[in-house]
Amino acid sequence: MFQIMSVHFDHFIPNWRTQMEAIGYNVLVLVREGKVKYEINGEEIVAERGDMLFIPKGTRRSGSNYLDSPHQKHTILFTLNTGLGTGIPFLDQGRFVKLRIAGFQYASHRCERLFEEMRGDKSFRSFICLGILQELFGMLAREMEKPELAPMKQSYAQIMRSYLLEHYREPVEIEQLARLIHRSPNYATALFKEVYGQSPIRYMHQLRVMEACNLLLHSDMTVTSIAQYLGYYDTSYFFRMFKKHSGMSPTDFIAQGSQADLSHLFS
Repeated sequence: MFQIMSVHFDHFIPNWRTQMEAIGYNVLVLVREGKVKYEINGEEIVAERGDMLFIPKGTRRSGSNYLDSPHQKHTILFTLNTGLGTGIPFLDQGRFVKLRIAGFQYASHRCERLFEEMRGDKSFRSFICLGILQELFGMLAREMEKPELAPMKQSYAQIMRSYLLEHYREPVEIEQLARLIHRSPNYATALFKEVYGQSPIRYMHQLRVMEACNLLLHSDMTVTSIAQYLGYYDTSYFFRMFKKHSGMSPTDFIAQGSQADLSHLFS
């Protein structure tokens, strides 16, 4: 049904652009950082961090950095057998979609896994890659079924999320987040869950574990130093939180190295 042509990871490419053309394939995009500008069938579309786009075959499309500022995104090019229905409306209708993904961190790691698998030559690679692509479409389709949130709710949730992204290494209390939006702690927690599918504190721990994975693989810091750097002054607690969110201990993660299956993160 699906045939993946290629998977790309654009990492802050200066002067990035694609020419205007009617594309002969389908494209799935997940923006990781910054903003990217597309022209889709004559309409200007600006996508930013957390946005996922489906651009169907036959679309007249061009793309460039937004305001000449580089961005980071995953791009999946694939073909689809139009004679077989997928059961996913926007795929079957060949309809352009742009949507903010609540499970952004998990989707990002699935795209990373897909990118790694496509570059390798391990057995059953095609099955794994196809499964990841189908999961991403399922996530997008499920997101589209959710009732649209009021703009004010989206704004409040984004304020809290932005604070967590800036301060996740520091002690964070629900009361702090509630004060940012001038609402009660219970309201702040419920709203964050409604928008992002998890509590603010769980999200904070996920950010810490994601950074821990990066430091474990790409720095010479000890586990104890990483724990303290991320705000875990009890190393045993750091071990428990790391295993809870990644499915393995820091020691096991280091042993697996770049072969570690990060798809367990943020699930």
